[in-house]
Amino acid sequence: MAASTHAEPLSGKPALAAASALWQAAGLPADALQWADLPGAGPVLPSSFDVATAAQASLGLAALAAAEIGHLRGADRQTVSVNRVHAALECTAWFALDGKTPPMWDPISGLYPCGGPGAPAGWVRIHANFAHHRDGALRLLGLPPGPATPRDAVAQALATWTAQGFEQAAADAGLVVAAVRSFAQWDAHPQALALGRRPPLSIRAIATGQAPAAAQAWPRLAPAQRPLSGLRVLDLTRILAGPVAGRCLACYGADVMLVNGPHLPNIDAIADNSRGKLSAQIDLRDASGRAQLQALLASAQVFLQGYRPGALAARGLDPQRLAQARPGIVVASLSAYGGVGPWAERRGFDSLVQTATGFNLAEAEAAGSTSPKALPMQILDYAAGHLLAFGIQAALWRQATQGGSWQVQVSLVDVGHWLRSLGRLPDGLAASAPSLQPYLEDSPCGFGPQGHATLRALRHAAQFARTPVAGLRPSMPPGSHPPLWP
Repeated sequence: MAASTHAEPLSGKPALAAASALWQAAGLPADALQWADLPGAGPVLPSSFDVATAAQASLGLAALAAAEIGHLRGADRQTVSVNRVHAALECTAWFALDGKTPPMWDPISGLYPCGGPGAPAGWVRIHANFAHHRDGALRLLGLPPGPATPRDAVAQALATWTAQGFEQAAADAGLVVAAVRSFAQWDAHPQALALGRRPPLSIRAIATGQAPAAAQAWPRLAPAQRPLSGLRVLDLTRILAGPVAGRCLACYGADVMLVNGPHLPNIDAIADNSRGKLSAQIDLRDASGRAQLQALLASAQVFLQGYRPGALAARGLDPQRLAQARPGIVVASLSAYGGVGPWAERRGFDSLVQTATGFNLAEAEAAGSTSPKALPMQILDYAAGHLLAFGIQAALWRQATQGGSWQVQVSLVDVGHWLRSLGRLPDGLAASAPSLQPYLEDSPCGFGPQGHATLRALRHAAQFARTPVAGLRPSMPPGSHPPLWP
């Protein structure tokens, strides 16, 4: 298939314009952009923010970078197409197991007014999808832990709190809560001032104090091989952006091993995010588990992690020591609030970052509502995941052409600033969500009650002209595979 000519101006293709800016900032070959087909404009899901452009552009970058890696490995360039509607719907995280759709949120999760009637003191969002986060928030409010405590009890208990008071108390207790802020309030916040206006991802060389690692000479691809065939990725991520990045790399042919700790809880979304991956368990709390991980690292090209900043470094898994152990490695990290500043180590999820940084209030104002309003999907997570996959591949390209070890960093808060930069859609909230049906696929998985089920989920929205996404490993529970590369 011939390359796209991009006859329309970029102003008519907002996703291509957004993707082109980040592609060139990453230092990748500019002539590859003509092979990106990112058509369409306007809203797909109801939002005043251009969430469809964020979805389409970020996914287009990840897929085009894979095609460029394939070209670096001797394959002809190929057109990469991303349907705008499909990309936006893929970011809704919808899936079903044997026809049953798991609830996306715990009943306690969500927005609550603080201060009680007649004394408004802001709003907070509680994230309670993990039982220990739910129970911690309930204890902080003086309520019984467990699933039996109702939402109205939480609402009544918050009448004695201000929003920012409860946010700080929760953070001090290691919990996940965010106070609702306006954009102006966030922009004046010490964390926002510490970050400034950074790009949504960074790629830099890791200084190890050693000679630069030699450039990688990957085996040439056979005509039908996907671009990342033979590359190995250690995926130490949780819910949601990190696993999305690993799933992208698996779609493009990499051997991705999702590594869970046997003591760590998971939520239902792991069934969707394990598609295409090996799924192993390693206990990094003991020496034998760390030795297992080091053995896997010895032949991996990518180390992807999404734990709270500093958590893995305490176990000797910081970028510098990883590069010393495996020269030439690409180390990719995800954080909620940017890894620097007073909130550097604060826990967070997409919904909380939306709340804390102004999106919920801005969306409500656009809707004419006095109650905060969430975006229609976890777009910060999905765009961050796609941009992580893009940044990893851009770093692999640099490693292959320049040598060295590389670090990629993405944060939800920086992705939020990027989403703001894409502009607002005056008619966006009037959009009606399109049907998922044309974009769904069924596949076997191991998450059913008897160890098997049919997983119905969104197909990957990126289409490659020559090497389609196909033949992915089935989604399997943690520990289904040994911690060994195939």
